[in-house]
Amino acid sequence: MNHADSRPVSLLWSVYEHVAMVVGLSSLALVCLSWSPLAIALNPLLPHRIGRWLGRQAIMRGFRLYVGILRTLCACRFDLTEIDQLRDQGAMVIAANHPSLLDAVLITSRLPNAVCFMKADIMDNPLFGSGARMARYVRNDHLLSAILSCRRELDQGAQVVIFPEGTRTVGYPANPVNPLSRSTALIATRAAVPVQTLIVEFSSPYLGKGWPLWRKPRLPLTCRIRVGKRFEAPRDARAFTQELEAYFRAELTPSTPSMASSAA
Repeated sequence: MNHADSRPVSLLWSVYEHVAMVVGLSSLALVCLSWSPLAIALNPLLPHRIGRWLGRQAIMRGFRLYVGILRTLCACRFDLTEIDQLRDQGAMVIAANHPSLLDAVLITSRLPNAVCFMKADIMDNPLFGSGARMARYVRNDHLLSAILSCRRELDQGAQVVIFPEGTRTVGYPANPVNPLSRSTALIATRAAVPVQTLIVEFSSPYLGKGWPLWRKPRLPLTCRIRVGKRFEAPRDARAFTQELEAYFRAELTPSTPSMASSAA
């Protein structure tokens, strides 16, 4: 993907970029807030299995609506079609690099049985937390408990989505990936499931680490998420983590052929 854009920015286009930023962030807040009260009300009433299914469906469909708004009103171009091939492939850990706040939204908008391995402070956030709890997403503050929770969801056929860096990539795109934690390997080892990689490529570091929410993007914003290598369930967590990090670095270095085109 080409991160450099020498196109002169007109005043009118710059104003549009500011408007698009406000529309995009406001739409995300509206989508989340419209579901949160329902999730709070329904979660204690519904049987576990039905509540879990409904929670994941609501997140997928809500984020798919949000992605449609970004495409239609905010000059965003996303190529997410490769993710669809994973929908019916059963339990696995899906590991992706993490250049932006948007990548989790984009991935879960395509997967109906995804379980995100999330930071605890996001699970406690009033905007996202109630829906995430209803979908039985897993918080990461107690590793052993989190591993057991992920294993339980994987045993029931879910696909655990995890960002092995543990936070957004610092210095993307010059630095393609942060050092990885062992969480991915430990979860996949305990559950004896494969690790499927996703390679996330953005045209800019918009909403990346250190990018303020009020800083406008450079539009058009493009993102491609492609299906990478699938690894068998690891046996050695340390060795696998090193192998996984080396793989992401190789796929994301500037010498990697750039994306030829983006989906409208």
